[in-house]
Amino acid sequence: VMQRAFFSRGALFAQQTAVALESPLVPRSAPLLQRLDRSMSSVTIPPPACMLRPLEAPYRYLFGPGPSNVPPRILAAGGRPIIGHLHPEMYEIMNDIKRGIQYAFQTENNMTIAMSGSGHAAMECAVFNTVEPGESVLVAINGIWGERVAEIAERMGASVHTMVKTPGGYFTNKEIEEAIAKYKPVLFFLTHGESSAGLCHPVDGIGDICRKHNCLFLVDTVASLGAAPIFMDKQKIDILYSGSQKALNAPPGTAPISFNDRACQKMFNRKVKPVSYLFDMTHLSNYWGCDGKPARVYHHTGPVSSFFALRESLAILAEKGLEESWRKHKEVAAYLYKGLEDLGLKLFIPDKDMRLPSVTTIAIPEGYDWRALLTYIMKHHQMEMTGGLGPSIGMVMRIGLMGYNCEKANADMALHALADALKNCKKSKA
Repeated sequence: VMQRAFFSRGALFAQQTAVALESPLVPRSAPLLQRLDRSMSSVTIPPPACMLRPLEAPYRYLFGPGPSNVPPRILAAGGRPIIGHLHPEMYEIMNDIKRGIQYAFQTENNMTIAMSGSGHAAMECAVFNTVEPGESVLVAINGIWGERVAEIAERMGASVHTMVKTPGGYFTNKEIEEAIAKYKPVLFFLTHGESSAGLCHPVDGIGDICRKHNCLFLVDTVASLGAAPIFMDKQKIDILYSGSQKALNAPPGTAPISFNDRACQKMFNRKVKPVSYLFDMTHLSNYWGCDGKPARVYHHTGPVSSFFALRESLAILAEKGLEESWRKHKEVAAYLYKGLEDLGLKLFIPDKDMRLPSVTTIAIPEGYDWRALLTYIMKHHQMEMTGGLGPSIGMVMRIGLMGYNCEKANADMALHALADALKNCKKSKA
C-alpha cells in the first residue's frame, strides 16, 4: 500500500508538472523553465516502465539445495530500521554473531567473523589469506565445491593439486595422507556437505593428518552446518566456513568463517599481501574486533540488515540447540528416504550414513526427462527442487529440507509433488 502511494504521488507530481509546462493559463518563470529544460534535456534514457510498477515476488516452497524459506522471525529482524555500520550498537550485534558462530562451529577461536557476501566470499577469504603465490594446495574434488576452490587457488597463483572422485565418492584417510605426503601442501580442502551430490563426508582423523604434515585443514560446511554434526576444535579443523541461506534460514549474503591459531600464524606472517583488499583478514579482523586493538577502523560498509537476520538465525539455532537440530534433520531425512523408496525412486548415495541430511539426492528415474519433472513441479506445485550441479548434472535430482523447512509435513508435500510429476510427465519410449 505504501509503495503504491509513493508511485501514485510520483505520477501525480509528474502529471502536474507536465500540465503546468503546457498550459497557457499558468504564468511561467523563464529562469525556472530554463533550468527545467536544461535538466530534462540532459536525460536521454527515460525511466524504465518496470521501475514504475510495484515489486512482485511469488511465494515458493524452496525445497531445493538452498536458499531455504526464511521464517517470519528472521524476515522481521532483517526488516528492522537500520543503524550505522560503525555504531556501538552494531558492534554489539556483531559480537553476538561472533558468539553464535562459535557455538554453531563448536569452537573457541577468537578469529571468528561473518563475511559480507555469500559462501563463495568465505571460500575466497580462506584461500586468499592463507595461501601465497607458488605455494602448494591440495583439493579433494567429489562435486562442484572442490572444483571451485581449485579454480580460486589457481587464479591467485597457487600450485594446485587435486584428488578427484566421481560425485558421491569419498576419500579415505589413507588416500588423503598419501596425497598430502606427496604434494606437501600448505592447505588441504575438503567439503563436509557436498550438496551437488548429497554426500556428508567423514572428517574424523583428517585434522591429525594435516598437523602431522604441517598443513592447514580447510572445510566447507555451507550445506551441512546445523544439519549434520561438525566440531571445529575437536576435529582439529583449522579454517571452517559456512553460508547463511541453508539450514540457518537467513537470506543469502553473509558467510560465517573461523580461523584457529595455526591458521592465524600462517595468515598474519605473509611475505606479500592477499590479492583481495575486501577479503584481507588484517582489516576484517579489526572490523570484527578480533585483533585486540581498542578501536575498530572503517574498512567497508557491512550489510547491516543482513547481519540483523544472521544474528536472529543464530539465536534460533542456540534456542533449539545443536543436538536437537542435528536430530531433527536426521529424522526428517529418514522419513523422506522411505517415502522416496515407496515411490520406486533410487537414492543416489547408497550408504545412508554418508547421506547429507539437509540435501537428498535421487537418481534420475529411468525414462524421464529430469528437466520436465522439475518444470512440472514448479508450475503445478510452486515448489523448487533442482537437478544436479557441476559434475552431477544429469545424474541426480535434489530435494532440500533445511532448518525451518525441515518438517515431515514438508516432506509429504515434496513426495506428493514428485508422485504427481511422475504420473503426469511422459516417459520416453526408449
